[in-house]
Amino acid sequence: MKLKTILAALLLVGTSAYAQSDDPVIMTVNGQPVNRSEFEYSYNKNNSEGVIDKKTVDEYVELFVNYKLKVAAALDARLDTLTSFKNEFATYRDQQVRPSFVEDADLTAEAMRIYNETKEHIGPQGLIMPAHILLRLAQKAPAAEQEKARVRIDSIYNALRGGADFAEMAKKVSQDPGSAAKGGVLPWIGPGQTLEEFEKEAYALQPGQMSKPFLSPAGYHIILMKDRKQLEPFDSLKADIMQFIEQRGLRDQIAQNKVQQIVKESNGKLTERQLMEQRADELSAKDPELKNLIREYHDGLLLYEISNQRVWDKAAKDKAGLANYFNRNKKKYNWDEPRFKGMAYHVKQKSDVKAVKNCVKGVPFDQWAEKLRKTFNNDSIIRIRVEKGIFKKGDNALIDREVFKTHAEVKQLKDYPIDATYGKKLKKGPESYDDVLSLVTADYQDELEKEWVAELRRKYAVTVNKEVLKTVNKH
Repeated sequence: MKLKTILAALLLVGTSAYAQSDDPVIMTVNGQPVNRSEFEYSYNKNNSEGVIDKKTVDEYVELFVNYKLKVAAALDARLDTLTSFKNEFATYRDQQVRPSFVEDADLTAEAMRIYNETKEHIGPQGLIMPAHILLRLAQKAPAAEQEKARVRIDSIYNALRGGADFAEMAKKVSQDPGSAAKGGVLPWIGPGQTLEEFEKEAYALQPGQMSKPFLSPAGYHIILMKDRKQLEPFDSLKADIMQFIEQRGLRDQIAQNKVQQIVKESNGKLTERQLMEQRADELSAKDPELKNLIREYHDGLLLYEISNQRVWDKAAKDKAGLANYFNRNKKKYNWDEPRFKGMAYHVKQKSDVKAVKNCVKGVPFDQWAEKLRKTFNNDSIIRIRVEKGIFKKGDNALIDREVFKTHAEVKQLKDYPIDATYGKKLKKGPESYDDVLSLVTADYQDELEKEWVAELRRKYAVTVNKEVLKTVNKH
């Protein structure tokens, strides 16, 4: 017994050693090992063909470490325990895992079910392939129009009885464009797939027989029966039914039905979420690609949430921080040519030129639009048209002419014949961060990001195995 225990232990050690050498640890972040396969997956995905800014392995290490540090911070903040995170991650994971519950036998059974259901619906009447000529007629058409259509369809019928070619006649006169181009021929149809009046007349015909003109809710028809048949055997239609199953997304429904069945048969021992977690673990153990894909999404969700809290959303809402950053870096946003901060506007009557200026005088720039809307365009009558913003030369013809004194040609707006401008020319640069908000926000985010990463580097220990790093994509 003791010998068996020792042998088992030796085998276990041997297996572990083999696993380690097969996929060694390339780095440790906050005490968590990262295997070479995970790093390679991320590196190769982000440096594939078509990527403009490709990185060397050494360059990518820094980016990858920063990514792992942020994930560690998200885990410390317990963001993975949030219901919103759990639900979104489970939805994605289940999308990857659920198809594995479907086997070939399940698809074949579904295909057979569809076939039998179709065969039963078609019944002994079988399938028909009619050709038809249609003269459209509205159901409540005037009597004169109805009579005109009846006379014309009778004329066509008499021509066909006299030897006129049905296909050529359909191409010339049929008002069903889809079938007319094909000589009036329709695809194979079964019971219940067309108008009741059409179906009754068509199924009364044998191949080669032609109906008399008849009326349906669509108009007047003449039918020539091209062919009839019974539904083919299952084996000859199986491939088409399988394609139908894939196109209609029925595979997902089959999988969901099987999942629910397994849960039901567990008699309360399994929930659907537990079953999906188990299956994900089983598949990930066999498929490294799937394992990496699921982990990437898991960590990506955490990264998004923690980055939003610490950088993106924080910067966008931090008005004091944005103002402070702008004041510290004003020269960065200087312009090479003047800008006009204001508006070009167009009014119906001359008195409104001054009224518009008085309306926004002393009002903060970002509130102009709302103030003007409430004052001049608050009902169904639009009194003024306004383009507001920060303009450089070439952005607006009226501002070019009136402010920048160019020879720009201004196109007059219909119903708003009087043009005017109001605002100020900024010669050197923006007055406040609001004037270059998107630029300042992006730069402030970059600053917060760098400060955060530096903080994470101090907080969490990181070690990189240089020897294993050298083997990336070389083993």
